[in-house]
Amino acid sequence: MTGSGVSARFLIVGPQGSGKGTQGVLVAEAFGIPSVSTGDVFRANISGGTELGQKVKSIVEAGDLVPDELTTELVRDRLSQPDAALGFLLDGYPRNQGQLDDLDEFLRSRGESLDAVIELIVPRDESVRRLHQRAVEQGRNDDTEEIIANRLAIYERETAPILGVYRDRGIVAEIDGVGSLDEVTARIFAALADRGFKPVADAAASA
Repeated sequence: MTGSGVSARFLIVGPQGSGKGTQGVLVAEAFGIPSVSTGDVFRANISGGTELGQKVKSIVEAGDLVPDELTTELVRDRLSQPDAALGFLLDGYPRNQGQLDDLDEFLRSRGESLDAVIELIVPRDESVRRLHQRAVEQGRNDDTEEIIANRLAIYERETAPILGVYRDRGIVAEIDGVGSLDEVTARIFAALADRGFKPVADAAASA
């Protein structure tokens, strides 16, 4: 919850290379809410040796994708923890219509709903350029031309319908994702402020 007394339940979406992971953490920190990334949730459960984590580990080690049902179970478990009671920022979930429906059902059962969806808009050629640059800087050999194209195709195929649903609800904030880190962050905060959401420090200062 923000200092202004309203809930802060956000989702951040964007293609690979859009910087959504970095921006998501910055937004979550500013609003005093946990950043809930599916990748982080998977790793936390695996390292913690939980029953769900053991299931995920066997699937990942086999080179398979974690099925929607298990992903949803893990996310629900994470959102049920005390630090997410007053708000959260989701990154990487929901990825498709089935996960969106599951999230809706879960939040509805708690009398909640998403407050805003932050969409980082980055042209495909810019995403590709950033991913190639990351591969070189980090020495990653999994960011090949073919893999990058496949990841972006999956995003475009599966995420577009989800954004359409959220646009119909009037909660999507479209953000130009091209520019410096600070510039994009400022655009996100400005868009959220326009919707009545202020970071904790700002809200406290104006109280």
